[in-house]
Amino acid sequence: MNDLVQLTKENGIAVITINNPPVNALSPGVPQGISEALDQIAQDASSKAVVLIGGGRTFIAGADIKEFGKMTSGKPRGEGLLPFLLKIEDSKKPVIVAIHGTAFGGGLEVAMACHYRVAVSSAQVGQPEVKLGIIPGAAGTQRLPRLAGVAKAVEMCTTGNPVKAADALQFGIVDRIIEGDLLPGAIAFAREAATKPAPKTRERNDKLGNATENAPIFSAARETVAKKQRGLLAPVAAIKAIEAATILPFTEGCQVEQKLFTECLFSDQSKALIHVFFSEREVGKIPDVPKETPLLPVKSAAVVGAGTMGGGIAMVLANAGIPVLLKDADQLALDRGLATIQSNYANSAKRGRFTPQEAEERFKRITPTLSYDDFSKADLVIEAVFEGMALKKEVFKELDRVCKPGSILASNTSTLDIDEIASATSRPTYIIGTHFFSPANVMRLLEIVRGKATSREVIATCMQLSKTLGKIGVLVGNCRGFVGNRMFGPYRREAQFLVEEGASVVAIDKALSDFGMALGPLATGDLAGLDVGWRIRKEYRHLEKPGIRQPFVEDNLCELGRFGQKTGAGWYQYDEQRRAMPDPVVDDLIRKWVTVAGIPQREISAAEIVDRCLYALVNEGARILEEGYALRASDIDIIYLNGYGFPAYRGGPMWYADTVGLKQVYARISEFHRQHGEIWQPAPLLARLAEQGKTFAQLGKEEGAAV
Repeated sequence: MNDLVQLTKENGIAVITINNPPVNALSPGVPQGISEALDQIAQDASSKAVVLIGGGRTFIAGADIKEFGKMTSGKPRGEGLLPFLLKIEDSKKPVIVAIHGTAFGGGLEVAMACHYRVAVSSAQVGQPEVKLGIIPGAAGTQRLPRLAGVAKAVEMCTTGNPVKAADALQFGIVDRIIEGDLLPGAIAFAREAATKPAPKTRERNDKLGNATENAPIFSAARETVAKKQRGLLAPVAAIKAIEAATILPFTEGCQVEQKLFTECLFSDQSKALIHVFFSEREVGKIPDVPKETPLLPVKSAAVVGAGTMGGGIAMVLANAGIPVLLKDADQLALDRGLATIQSNYANSAKRGRFTPQEAEERFKRITPTLSYDDFSKADLVIEAVFEGMALKKEVFKELDRVCKPGSILASNTSTLDIDEIASATSRPTYIIGTHFFSPANVMRLLEIVRGKATSREVIATCMQLSKTLGKIGVLVGNCRGFVGNRMFGPYRREAQFLVEEGASVVAIDKALSDFGMALGPLATGDLAGLDVGWRIRKEYRHLEKPGIRQPFVEDNLCELGRFGQKTGAGWYQYDEQRRAMPDPVVDDLIRKWVTVAGIPQREISAAEIVDRCLYALVNEGARILEEGYALRASDIDIIYLNGYGFPAYRGGPMWYADTVGLKQVYARISEFHRQHGEIWQPAPLLARLAEQGKTFAQLGKEEGAAV
């Protein structure tokens, strides 16, 4: 035994307790401790059965993910968990696992190797490995279908979503729900079990079905995966492994699982998704805002502007239990905003996301108003008006007058200078940017923009608030477009240049969609509204360097009133359901405009389209890092995965560049620099890292600590 595992006894029942805080991960030492406890119990005639339970807040929440990195680094691997789980299953005394909190991944694999499973009603079980680009590697795909049936096992292993205790009981994963205290209930169950034969999960074949019954299950699963998890290897591997469980003996099925697990683990996809896992946890660490920074209370809020963004932000606050005032200057706009919110809640209730009563409760937390009268009570005010500096400064001047001292005043601006907005107030330390992404009630990303005077307490409060709201908050510096939109500019610029040089609208979007982007860059413009970018470009035109090439086709489309989906026409034309169709009118217009501009046309490959668009992103990202507007390269990745539809299995733009190799990326950017001039000047940081043979992931935190 060791410090991680304790053995006690209660009236003839042995109790093995795992104490490996915070989540009882299966780190080295935990399986060994359990194994040694089982050896002692086997020699103790007075112990009739065994209860395996987690100390602290949970059972085993999974494997130690850092161990996966060790496996792929070439360090010698042990024999893995399989022999350990067989030892549990072969125990002559029944082993009952008692689950509270979560039994995920390796935790569920341990539980399934035990003879019985009991759980409290709040517990959850699951096989979330697919979210890390891998599959269960300790017979999870072999034991789960034997307990839950093939269809449920396929669903759990391909989606990675957790299952509540009540559903786990229904499907046979859990044998009993314990009401009241878990340990006494589990011990009572163990006394019953001590008088019965101990069933081995690996020998249970009654739920495995036959080829005829299983064929439609596997076929439907492959179709769903192809549609909803496009490009991902792990869900396909999980289906193959479960299929092996239905046609091969247990030992051979485990061999198939091991082979597939290893292929997934050593794939670029798994490395990228594990990078994402750790990056999401790293993003909240801010060097000069320590954990112990005091937080300001946010018990009530107000939103200025009842349009698409304002209404969505009000919903986000209401969903988190925060009462919110929603203000607009115009009664019609306010009524329209409330009607949209009510419709969104009704649709969510219809889809079963929550009950009609819950929808009604959330809606009631939003109070419409045409005045600032009650704003003095709000702890937080978020401005979400039209994206224009003059209007925003006017709003903030008024907020400064009506809001109580100590309330946080935030702007939902997507590009504008937070310091200039703050200059309209007498409280710059309480001004911050909270850039939500549309639709605000759906998208996970929240860019939190730090002004030069923003206090640590305000930053810490907004970072914590992002979690309360169910968002991923990423702290960024105050520059034009911040991080996400500043990088998105060059990305979409190149897409437009490629159109002007001869690539078709469809070909550009297809190349990026095939790469894994949720939408191509031109279709994304249509979705967001081409007029949004057009308005921003006009606002900033005076800052553009004379003589630098600018794309013009999108501005021309806007001049014709083609703003995208909202007007039924943009780069594409749209039907009543907003389905996109290629538009020959646009093709004709482009041909006419580029002829007048004298731009030579050529054939452009999908590879060049991808390189031009993505390396424009990477090059700008490198500048942002060097200038200190992002703390880490991984923060940029998290922004692009959660706000811009970058494929998670590629890890984000900066991680993707690392996987290609920065020498190769730098060489390609240098080539574009020679061909297309100044806008492709390689970022100095990229040039330096390429020369040193380093990666963005290796950058010290001090490189970006200026945020």
